Amino acid sequence: MDIYLYVARDSVLHRLDPRTKFLVLLAVIFLAVAGDQPWLPLVLQLLALGGIQLAGAWRSLARVRVILIAVFVVSLLVWTVFSGGETPLWGPLTLESLLFGVATGLKLTATITASVLWLSTTRNEEIAAGMTAMGMPHRLAFTFSAALRMVPTFIGAGTTIVQAQRARGLDVDGGGPIRRLRTFLPLLVPIFTSALRAANQQAMALEARGFGVARRRTRYLPLRMGAWDWLLLALALVGIGMGLWIAATGALRIPGLIR
Repeated sequence: MDIYLYVARDSVLHRLDPRTKFLVLLAVIFLAVAGDQPWLPLVLQLLALGGIQLAGAWRSLARVRVILIAVFVVSLLVWTVFSGGETPLWGPLTLESLLFGVATGLKLTATITASVLWLSTTRNEEIAAGMTAMGMPHRLAFTFSAALRMVPTFIGAGTTIVQAQRARGLDVDGGGPIRRLRTFLPLLVPIFTSALRAANQQAMALEARGFGVARRRTRYLPLRMGAWDWLLLALALVGIGMGLWIAATGALRIPGLIR
């Protein structure tokens, strides 16, 4: 089973410099959370979906579709109920609270979609190289890269253990939610044990190869900024600045909203 989100294609987004893609992701996050109106995160969500289409990463997005739907629905319900406004719609619900609930759900889904697009078009090695090139200490960049690599390893170990127990006759799908939870809880022990064993093996391998001994390091992946990189980099910096300005001035607040 393929447990990685990266999609091996030769698209325009794949060829971008990892530093550009990282700053574009930051710009999307800044703009998504800057205001209260739903139209800005909606535009960002549509742009992220356009990037998914361009990169051919629909399969990666489909793998987190349950999370996207759950996050949007929960955010919509919670913020619609627990916020208020001046324009009543039905019962305690108001137009302002509904708009705020929709906006909050779109903020989270746009951020998740953009993150999936980033991981689908950027290899793990490129992420570490890009962070190092931006001035981040190599140890910290490698730690972040290793953490991203451990997540699918952790999921793969859990899937293997569950399939092995299912082959031995353990019913992991039957019964209600409480029964299934009680069935899965004992499986957490071998899952965590397997993850700790993998982390320990990786640490020993790094120590055996002298990780961190050399102060000056060479790069396996040469990074070069092209014309599209400079253009998107400029747009990303403008987007980050706009997000900070919107958050500081409250330019996209919903009039009459009571949080």
